[in-house]
Amino acid sequence: MHFLFWSAIGFIGGVIFSSFFEWTLHRFVMHKPLFTFDYPYKTHALIHHRIFKADHTYHLINESDKKTIPMAWWNGPVLVLMCEVPFFIAAWLSGKWGCLVGSALACTAYYAVYEYMHWCMHLPRERHVERSGIFFRLNGHHLLHHRYMNKNFNVVLPLADVLLGTLVLRAKTHFKQAEGPSVPNVQPRLPRVAASAS
Repeated sequence: MHFLFWSAIGFIGGVIFSSFFEWTLHRFVMHKPLFTFDYPYKTHALIHHRIFKADHTYHLINESDKKTIPMAWWNGPVLVLMCEVPFFIAAWLSGKWGCLVGSALACTAYYAVYEYMHWCMHLPRERHVERSGIFFRLNGHHLLHHRYMNKNFNVVLPLADVLLGTLVLRAKTHFKQAEGPSVPNVQPRLPRVAASAS
């Protein structure tokens, strides 16, 4: 029971930490070169964002661009291992190895959900997940990131966007956005017309 308890704590901590890890990676590594390390910046900001914008090109147009939706296969293991560093240190210092197991499961699941949801967002096929309310809202959240690259860095859990001030819920100005059954309207709200006084 003791191990399961700390595994559960590690899992919850891993999900929360993954939101901030995703936000940090996306904002500071995928959207600007990190000193001389510019591979993520080139593949994401310069290629992915050039192909997929917030208009009709938010969804895949050219089959040859399909390979630019997911990260390279080796990114997953590297990112999960990086995400696990603080949990390994905490487990080593405290002896609560269940925490490491739980966080490893959470970080791995978070990355898998990221890749799958991101794939579905840019290559919709009316899958079961695309009909869920959570996906609908997250799809709008990500669409706005393609409109405003300095906002909405989270794809899976926008906790870091909320707490770090990068959350935007609607566009600032009207634009011709992507449309589809799993794409919400993210246009600015129309001002309410005051009811006429009788």
